[in-house]
Amino acid sequence: MKVALRLGMEKLAWSLRRLHCPVSKDALVLEVGSGGNPYARANVLLDAYEVTRERHWVPLVADRPTVLGMVENLPFKNKAFDFVIASHVLEHSVDPEKFLSELQRVANAGYIEVPDAFMERINPYRDHRLEITQRGDGLVIRKKLAWVNDEDLVELYENKVKPWMTRELMPRHPFSFHVRYYWQGEVRRIVLNPDADAGWNVPETVADTAAKVGLVSRFKGFVLSSLRNAMSQRDRNRRIDCLNLLRCPSCHGEQLKQGGNGLECPTCGAVYAVNQGIPKLFAATTENNGVSRTL
Repeated sequence: MKVALRLGMEKLAWSLRRLHCPVSKDALVLEVGSGGNPYARANVLLDAYEVTRERHWVPLVADRPTVLGMVENLPFKNKAFDFVIASHVLEHSVDPEKFLSELQRVANAGYIEVPDAFMERINPYRDHRLEITQRGDGLVIRKKLAWVNDEDLVELYENKVKPWMTRELMPRHPFSFHVRYYWQGEVRRIVLNPDADAGWNVPETVADTAAKVGLVSRFKGFVLSSLRNAMSQRDRNRRIDCLNLLRCPSCHGEQLKQGGNGLECPTCGAVYAVNQGIPKLFAATTENNGVSRTL
């Protein structure tokens, strides 16, 4: 990636960034919001959904130990990991303080990647609830009060500039339109409007049905899958005993056990379903985008 950047090949460098993870081969790496294209170096994966519109209906990839749960209440023990990757997931959070505090709790260091606040302001996404940028060695976060923060600005942008920006400038210079933030020990940040409510309902559109996957997309998916297999720690990942890393998301008890109905917490009695080897570790009752989830 760094070589490609020095050679002025920014688009190639952007593609290669997902192969870069500044950790030793022995480090245990968690990826949250891993979705359909997890980082090769991640050893354990977490996502909130098996399939969701928020990642355009792309199915969840679970080619290594995988857990379903919320980042704001991670079902892992304190400092269970050396490093945590959060790529294009923080901007979806209603509560950035809880999100970042949980990253700090379960890992010693990590990497956060999000669209830059400027890009989010002019080119907003319906499922993004935060505008995030970096100043110095910290993140500056603003909760969005609606999916569009400045309707007049977006209208002016879309009227003439958007096609040129999205087809020419952004693809040629992706690093300028994203935040790539590495942290050690603490995620330095400030939330400009901490009392604001970012839990608004996401507007529906006619495009909310799953799109057909074309031949080019299938080929890209095959290439990505091959690269992940070649560069991941497959043998090590198969030997990971994920149960030793978990804690109960309801009472935070650290003695989850395999039971007849799934994973059981002897401390509070909660039982968590396991489907095809993937435990669903949500708190007994939790609010997710205004929807109550009860196990």
